[in-house]
Amino acid sequence: MARAVGIGGVFFRAGDPAGLAEWYQKHLGIDNLHISVWQQEAGMTIFGPFARDSDYFGRDEQQWMINFRVDDLDGLIAKLTAEGVKVETRAEWDSEVGRFARIHDPEGNPVELWEPEAT
Repeated sequence: MARAVGIGGVFFRAGDPAGLAEWYQKHLGIDNLHISVWQQEAGMTIFGPFARDSDYFGRDEQQWMINFRVDDLDGLIAKLTAEGVKVETRAEWDSEVGRFARIHDPEGNPVELWEPEAT
């Protein structure tokens, strides 16, 4: 059966595309698309539309939020905090699927960090 087999890219508008790409590389280790293609690890990906009136993303005008799987949420939180990135956690975000934290990139886009529950 012909079907999609993975996400090939995430594209979005930015006021400073090169600067934002550098920010994602510095803080999250995602290769700058102007230099190389990021090779992500295989794993779960959730594709989940939310109701238009959901407040989960934050701002009402926010149409999307990216979620990155991480291998050590506590370690990444410590790294980001040391680098001056504000990290938010809430007990109600954590569930049987894992633990979550949220940051915002320099342009205000919410970025969710997810450490899946060990299987």
